[in-house]
Amino acid sequence: MRELPNLSYIDTLSGGDEAFKAKLITIIKNEFPSEKDIYIKNIEAKNFKESAENVHKIKHKISILGLEKSYKIADDFENNLKEGSMVGKQDFDTILKLITDFLKTL
Repeated sequence: MRELPNLSYIDTLSGGDEAFKAKLITIIKNEFPSEKDIYIKNIEAKNFKESAENVHKIKHKISILGLEKSYKIADDFENNLKEGSMVGKQDFDTILKLITDFLKTL
């Protein structure tokens, strides 16, 4: 069963406050694309340390969007990057696409 991004956690955080929920979604929609772009630039340049930091930031968005398995994949990838390894990149890139596509629907 494939995991899909969802707003369950954001719904819980906002506690029915639609304005707060909208604000959280706006922040994610504004921050995620630039965080993803910076990650892509660093990974293409093989800047492993910076890429690991980028993945660390993006993990928060993964978590907020209810992707528990994806969070674990991102965590493993972050640790691999710290050791100079790109193992897990393909799975992480798939997660980025999933989130990108999801955010377009909001």
